[in-house]
Amino acid sequence: MRLPLSDYDFAHPREQIARYPADPRDSARMLVVHRDSGKLEDATVRDLPRFLDPGDLMIANDTRVRPARLRAVKEETGARAEVFLLHDHGGSRRWDALVSNAKKLRVGDRLRFDDGLFATIEAAPDSRTRTIAFEWERSDGDLAQTLDRIGETPLPPYMGRAAEEEDKQRYQTLFAQHTGAVAAPTAGLHFTPRLMDELAERDVEIARVTLHVGLGTFQAVEVEDAADHTMHAEQFSISNETASAVDDLRKRGGRLLAVGTTVVRTLESNALPGRRVRAGAGWTDAFIYPPYEFQAVDALLTNFHTPKSTLLMLVSALATRELILSAYDHAIREGYRLFSYGDAMLIL
Repeated sequence: MRLPLSDYDFAHPREQIARYPADPRDSARMLVVHRDSGKLEDATVRDLPRFLDPGDLMIANDTRVRPARLRAVKEETGARAEVFLLHDHGGSRRWDALVSNAKKLRVGDRLRFDDGLFATIEAAPDSRTRTIAFEWERSDGDLAQTLDRIGETPLPPYMGRAAEEEDKQRYQTLFAQHTGAVAAPTAGLHFTPRLMDELAERDVEIARVTLHVGLGTFQAVEVEDAADHTMHAEQFSISNETASAVDDLRKRGGRLLAVGTTVVRTLESNALPGRRVRAGAGWTDAFIYPPYEFQAVDALLTNFHTPKSTLLMLVSALATRELILSAYDHAIREGYRLFSYGDAMLIL
């Protein structure tokens, strides 16, 4: 079945792209999409508890964003380069990274960063990615500490601004615990301690999974038949406690609300018969698009996604392309704030 990329395009005013999050976070607007009736309802994230029932289960992604953008200089020529760390090779020394001006950087070239950090290019997996090996001037070098000092928050370029020091906290969710993502699971950015307390008072159960958001989530689709697009794999983990929480949910008959598309991909990649999920860790390259029969997820809280993106295709699989594009048209007319720091959509 063909999946024309042009079917997932839409126009939006640039001024509606959010450059900063709502303050407080749960004051963001939330467009509620009722799949059974097609009704669209304007609300705020603070209203989320009233759309859930006692006994429902909400699952969030507890990945933490790494300050993954680094500025470098090529030692031999002084040429500047930007290095965007993707994932390591089982330790802190060797990494795959997106590198600007990659065509000018060959195996064996050496990059110099601030804070006494260097890297040698060891391999060129493709035209944009390089495998690099870090080293330090001093013997006690620690990459995590070095990144905290010199790394930049990897804000999406469509925000049209440089990362600020405050973004190191703004671009983390309330759930953030396990460092490893290069982009935030943005649906989780809307939660506050107050909202969590109100969900608990509503007897909504909370569980977590980990998916380290990487290139697979935000890589642009470059083929007209999107079904031919290849997703990059991302690392995930589902605890025994979370799998048990889903088992208990199915026994009592509640709904599973995924907080974000990364949670959807994690759970659907590990679904078991009976709408349960398997505990464990691994990698997923799941690409979910219409038509798709969901095996684990019943409802979704998500942000508004960019045109022609795999994320827009995923939400269209849950609520039909026509309904989602109608919802986006409504949101744009009503002035909703878009994308990573923007407003939310609740699909029920």
